[in-house]
Parts: sequence; structure tokens; C-alpha cells
Amino acid sequence: MKAQSKVVTDRFDGIQTFLQVVESGSLTLAAERLNLTRSAVGKALARLEARLGVRLLQRTTRSQSLTEEGQAYYEHCLRARSELETAESGLESGRREPRGRLRASVPLAFGHHHAAPALLGLIDRYPQLQVDVSISDRTVDLLQDGYDLAVRIGELPDSDRLVARRLGEQTIVLAAAPAYLARFGRPADVAALAQHRGIDYCGPGRSQGWALRDPQGHLQTVQLPWRARLDDLQAVADAAIAGAGVAWLPNWLLARYVQSGQLERVLADHRAAPMPIHVLWPRSHHMPAKTRCAVDALIAAMPACMEECRGCPSPATPGQTEGS
Repeated sequence: MKAQSKVVTDRFDGIQTFLQVVESGSLTLAAERLNLTRSAVGKALARLEARLGVRLLQRTTRSQSLTEEGQAYYEHCLRARSELETAESGLESGRREPRGRLRASVPLAFGHHHAAPALLGLIDRYPQLQVDVSISDRTVDLLQDGYDLAVRIGELPDSDRLVARRLGEQTIVLAAAPAYLARFGRPADVAALAQHRGIDYCGPGRSQGWALRDPQGHLQTVQLPWRARLDDLQAVADAAIAGAGVAWLPNWLLARYVQSGQLERVLADHRAAPMPIHVLWPRSHHMPAKTRCAVDALIAAMPACMEECRGCPSPATPGQTEGS
């Protein structure tokens, strides 16, 4: 029985390492993700190639590529892994309690304010669940990088490997601090913005100029002279609160600062075209319980964060209408 067990173990030895080397693109990255040394990864791969009697990868000091045999073996391994994941998901779906490690990727500012708190709230509800959240504007590959889900803002490319669920909609509004508006005046229309200081966001997803639609739906692109440029939306909001200029901020970030009186909306009836917010996860026959509970938590958290300053004070001072 022990001999038979050893044969089975030897047959599977190195397969996970091989998959990780291919999907990571290098032995070094694979070693980091497997928590092994680079030498251990190289030896596991060498043992696998020796057992199969073929070379799976062509490796140089700078690059690696699959051989013809390696490509065929990789595709077989992918199918086998998919079948195992399906079997495990089917077993897990029969359990009520989400468990294991949940890896999620969320955008920087949106993650700090909304997505991460919603996901971290799961650890009190599910004692056997570990929540590992990457908060970054880097777009990860869920399958290659090993994530269970990701939150994305903006239009999504077509993919038959992923499932998407719409969480809400981001709109962009202009805002400035009361002290800034008292010093430089409130712009009466879009043209007047040219006389103001701009705080420019230069992070991922940024487009040239500020494209605004008026209440009639007419589109105007504003090239506001910028005096500060930042690649983080929270830093843009902080600069606006400090009085550095007029900022271009999403509704889910702006609302709290309008409600606190730290910022006021500028040209509130003008805003950018909305952008969808989605949660994505890898397509499979059975959705793991940990992924399902995370998606449900994000959906439940969205109505509150999508509130657009309801009950916020008017951006105009008493006795003054915007544009006067």
C-alpha cells in the first residue's frame, strides 16, 4: 500500500510547480508565490522533466518558453486542475461555512474606503476564513496571479474566463474647498474654470481633459490649468481640502467631504459620463463559498457608498445661487 501511495505521489510531484513556473513567467516569481527557494523550484522542475523524459521548458538567463511537448503537457495539466477545482468547489458548496484563504484585488482609494472594509467584515462572521486583500490600482490577472476576485472601475474587456457582477456606477463631480472658493470665487460656468487652479489626477484610467455633460446632455471638454498633479485619488481629495484648487472626484469619495463641509461641489449640474463598477471572479462550474460570501458582502455595501451627497448642504452660500 505504501509503495502504491509513493507511485501516486511521484506522478504528481512537480506539477503544481510546473504550472506556477509557466503562469508566473519565471522561476524566481514562481518561487516567491510557492514560498520556496529558486533552487527548490528548479530541482522540482528538473525531476518532473526527468520522469517524463522530455524537456518542458526552454530556459535562458533572460527568458523561458514552453517546448512543443511542454505546451501539450501544460494544456493537459490545466484541464486536470480545472476538474479538481470543480470537484473541490462541489464539495465546498455543501458546506455552509466559508473557509480558507480569500485573495482579493481592489482599487486603491475605492478599496480603502469601501471594498476592503466590506471584505474585512467577513472575518468576524466566518472564523475559518482568511481575507487577503491587495489594495492597488494595478490590474491583476486573476487566474495567473491566483486571485479569487477583483473589483474594477470602468468598462470591461470581453472574457470567457471570468464572471462579472455589476456593483454600481461611478460619476465624477467637480469640487473645491470653501476657503478656495472664498478666495478665488465660484466659477459661473464651464468656461470660467479656465481661470481656476486645477488638481489633476494622473493615475490609471485617466483621460485627457475633463469631459463634462450639462443638464441638457451637451458634452464639453475642459482643459483646466493644473497646479498640482497626483496619481492617487485620496491625495487629490486631500489637496482639494487643503485649498490647492478645483478637483475632479468620484461620487463615492466626494460625498463624505461635502457632508462634513470640507468640500463644496462646483458646477454641480455638470458631471462626467458614469463608469460601471464590477466585481469579477474566475468562471467555474461551482462558485466557492468564500467567493460567494465576498461578492454578497460587496453587493450589500454598495448602496451606502453610492449615495451621491443626499442631504448635503447647497454648494452656494446663503442668498447666492451658483453662477451669480
